[in-house]
Amino acid sequence: MTEVVATNETILVVGGGISGMTAALEAAECGKNVVLVEKNPSLGGRVSQLYRYFPKLCHPTCGMEINLRRLKGNKRIRVLTMAEVTEITGSKGDYTASIKLTPRYVNDNCTACGECGKAVETEVPDPFNYNLSKVKAAYLPHLMAYPQRYVLDPSIVGSADGEKAKAACKYDAIELDMQEETVQIKAGAVIWATGWKPYDAGKIQPYGYDRFSNVITSVEFERLSDPHGPTGGKILRPSDGKEAKNVAFIQCAGSRDENHLRHCSRICCMASLKQTNYVREAFGEEGKSTIYYIDIRAIDRFEDFYQKVQADKTVSFIKSKVAKAMQDEKTGDVVLHGVDTEGYHRYANAHDLVVLAVGMEPSVKGANIPAEIVADSSGFIEADESNGGLFGAGCASNPLDVNRSVQSATASALRAIQVINKVARVEG
Repeated sequence: MTEVVATNETILVVGGGISGMTAALEAAECGKNVVLVEKNPSLGGRVSQLYRYFPKLCHPTCGMEINLRRLKGNKRIRVLTMAEVTEITGSKGDYTASIKLTPRYVNDNCTACGECGKAVETEVPDPFNYNLSKVKAAYLPHLMAYPQRYVLDPSIVGSADGEKAKAACKYDAIELDMQEETVQIKAGAVIWATGWKPYDAGKIQPYGYDRFSNVITSVEFERLSDPHGPTGGKILRPSDGKEAKNVAFIQCAGSRDENHLRHCSRICCMASLKQTNYVREAFGEEGKSTIYYIDIRAIDRFEDFYQKVQADKTVSFIKSKVAKAMQDEKTGDVVLHGVDTEGYHRYANAHDLVVLAVGMEPSVKGANIPAEIVADSSGFIEADESNGGLFGAGCASNPLDVNRSVQSATASALRAIQVINKVARVEG
């Protein structure tokens, strides 16, 4: 039975991505007790799946490493992974949250030695690589996973592979009889930092994401480009493994569209500008990137980065809302059709690979949050007094890049601390 000690002077942070980690750390380093809840097997969220940040093109591992070091050294933070908040009752200063704990089948004895992974034969889609590759059914979520503990896929529990994993473990870390359980914790304030998810590209019918193997999303392209990704960092198209030297990036794929996402997701333009660098790094002058755009939104300091990409001779810009995509059955090339609005001429351009810059929507929309909150029409949490002691952070509150998500998380931590301080004064 999992025991969590918490009072109404505790801050509950829901979501262990960069925003949730930041909010938890800021609150704990100000002397508050925090319970950090993450539904996945490890912390890090989508930032851990990035190859590089824009605009400096540095690797996320450095920022993640610093946060993990701070987190490991702070005794005020209790981390629950594979945990999901199912209900929140009460009011500002006095909440009770029900948290469902999904079995990991691996306990705290795990040293991440990897013997269980070597012993099993079953492979499952790897969620860290957006299912572009497979991983053993006993696996470490990723190299920087926290906690550094393996997880068993439920599919092998009760099978011969499950028994092999248990037999291979020298530390009695495999518990095949783990059961789902629910715990209840008290909290004075709740920070909702459940992050974002890529818009379902399959809903954008003209681009053929579900029909054409060489049409992928921007988050999938990010993993393809990473040396730790499914292709070892080689930009290869899915249909035949051919090097994708001619890549098209379609902006606003599902965003700013009343039929899909009404809002601008803010990060998509910069993400594609960044990804043109991956193509150039992989193929040099032989690489070619074409960005199909309505307008480029590179605000603040990002304008310099945009101008740098504009000056790159391997990158072309076509001002157009692509009408449709078709895949040539013989070559595997994807042919994009549309009208260039600068000159108003029709085009039918062939590319090795097409990358859809899909928009972001909240991973948990306002209507699905297990508490009464005020959210906008897209499901992002609004800063409204009627939300009481529940505060949105990062991409749960708005489409934000990493830097702005960290700022938002810090602000939410300060608001939660104010609530806890009032509770302490009343009870003191």
